[in-house]
Amino acid sequence: MPRYFIELAYDGTQYGGFQIQKNANTIQAEVERALLVYYKKTYALTGSSRTDAGVHALQNYFHFDSDGEITSAKNDIYHLNAILPDDICLKDFFRVPNEMHCRFDALSRDYKYHIYTEKDPFLRKTAYFFPFRLDIEQMQQAAGILKEYEDFTSFSKRNTQVNHFICDIMVSEWTIRDSMLIYHIVANRFLRGMVKGLVGTMLRVGRGKLSLDGFRDVIAAKDCSRADFSVPSHGLFLTEVALDKKLLPDNGL
Repeated sequence: MPRYFIELAYDGTQYGGFQIQKNANTIQAEVERALLVYYKKTYALTGSSRTDAGVHALQNYFHFDSDGEITSAKNDIYHLNAILPDDICLKDFFRVPNEMHCRFDALSRDYKYHIYTEKDPFLRKTAYFFPFRLDIEQMQQAAGILKEYEDFTSFSKRNTQVNHFICDIMVSEWTIRDSMLIYHIVANRFLRGMVKGLVGTMLRVGRGKLSLDGFRDVIAAKDCSRADFSVPSHGLFLTEVALDKKLLPDNGL
């Protein structure tokens, strides 16, 4: 059966996460509903990267298999966006080789967490207000330390369904853009709550409440009770899912 990829962006504020759930509305539920309304068929979507409740995305993907070729997928974006809520936007829709998988053929995921330290009413829904003095140099060193490790059990919330906690972190750094403090991380995979756990724990380093040696101890402990997951979800953005370009068609459909 033909396989299709959908690229989308969304404001996760009103949703219980990316993947479909029984007791909460999700991004997947809204997109499946739009496909049903437009095509009069039910399509089961597979996601490339799960995001938790309240987390936003500038780029994420679904794929699904169709029992027939959708010849107008590119043109259907306009109509599907008209059906979808204002906080979800389809950006692209294209056919791929039948064996391509949006999760397993993703080479890396790119996240950014946004923090601001001076009150700003226009940032309150997309960044974390943290009005405390921070030692950015210490936080930068902590971010660099993460690339020395591969087991991030301490930064995975409990009750997760994974076989291992090994992640390959390629980028881990703090940057300042205008008045915004941004943590940027790129890895081949992420664990449940991982970025929030990293940010919350590094903020403790920045506040002088945890030394760099103590930060290493948290990583080595492989115990999630040692990390701080308390930062809010609304500061977190999935900014890119890097796909294997060798598997992508040259011109969409």
